[in-house]
Amino acid sequence: MPRPIEAVVHPDALAHNLARARDCAPDARVWAVVKADAYGHGIERAYEPLRAADGFALLDFAEAQRLRDLGWRGPILLLEGCFEPRDLEACSRLHLWHVVHCEAQVDWLAAHKTHQPHRVFLKMNSGMNRLGFPPAAFRGAYARLSALPQVDEISLMTHFSDADGERGIAHQVAVFEQAAADLPGERSLANSAAVLRHAAAAGVRADWVRAGIMVYGSAPDFPHHDIAHWRLEPTMTLRTRLIAVQRLAPGDSVGYGSGFRAEAPMTIGIAACGYADGYPRHAGTGTPVLVDGIRTRLVGRVSMDMVTVDLTPAPHAGPGSEVTLWGRGPGGALLPIDEVARAAQTIGYELMCALAPRVPARTG
Repeated sequence: MPRPIEAVVHPDALAHNLARARDCAPDARVWAVVKADAYGHGIERAYEPLRAADGFALLDFAEAQRLRDLGWRGPILLLEGCFEPRDLEACSRLHLWHVVHCEAQVDWLAAHKTHQPHRVFLKMNSGMNRLGFPPAAFRGAYARLSALPQVDEISLMTHFSDADGERGIAHQVAVFEQAAADLPGERSLANSAAVLRHAAAAGVRADWVRAGIMVYGSAPDFPHHDIAHWRLEPTMTLRTRLIAVQRLAPGDSVGYGSGFRAEAPMTIGIAACGYADGYPRHAGTGTPVLVDGIRTRLVGRVSMDMVTVDLTPAPHAGPGSEVTLWGRGPGGALLPIDEVARAAQTIGYELMCALAPRVPARTG
């Protein structure tokens, strides 16, 4: 039989979470962000439940082609725009909208020969300091694009650095509004954190919101708020089974480095999942896990192909018992991915995207 590990993607949860984005921003259109192979869920598995979106946003031309092959004829936005001049030909062929965030991209458009003008999203660096024109240069870039016959419609966008934290978004909104004042064009400002936390603020919802991590059942401001607070549902379950059981005497150690030692007689289970499957190697003793739907913990160090779990709360578990690393467990039990990520000192985004190709995935 195949190794018992699998990832299960839940279409009902994807559709529900997308609907929550609409609930939070009822007057805006919604980009479903499907970069990184739909955050590790697989574009083909995520497509049907996310078809209710107004458009898809991503980075990769190959992923855009996959969406077109699936039958999507609506907007697709390249969030980092083109990487070299010839990419504009692919934009024309696939009917892609694309971000313009630097002078080189404007130059490429000016030199591009096309019969079909491009829809572009002009990006401002309002304080994130990654991509975008500085506020002082934004209007000049807009004027250059407006003068090009290669450009049809110009939308305006920025990206928030602290929508999930205490600093918030007011400082960036002020910069954006001042620099973009009176410029025509649709606006796109809000990422998932801004949609959930700040959509009531004037202008933040704008014309388009970009629903990313919230669509995949992770709270962008965890642990301040969890997915239950935001009424989101887990969209991926990573599960396996116990393949062995060991009984420890006081003082017995577990795993590489002997980092865990039993203080009393205890039983541990060995589950078929490790860092080669994408499970975080730095998840230490105490990381939550479900065994037959019962919450327990990892003990010892994560190995390439195995983890060890404390069976004290689940004394009847044995080889074949279901182990939920994150997501939906038996009997309605839930283990949010954010809890696992926090224990591993990372974020839910990374766990989803790190799922290894060797892990079979299906919808269910």
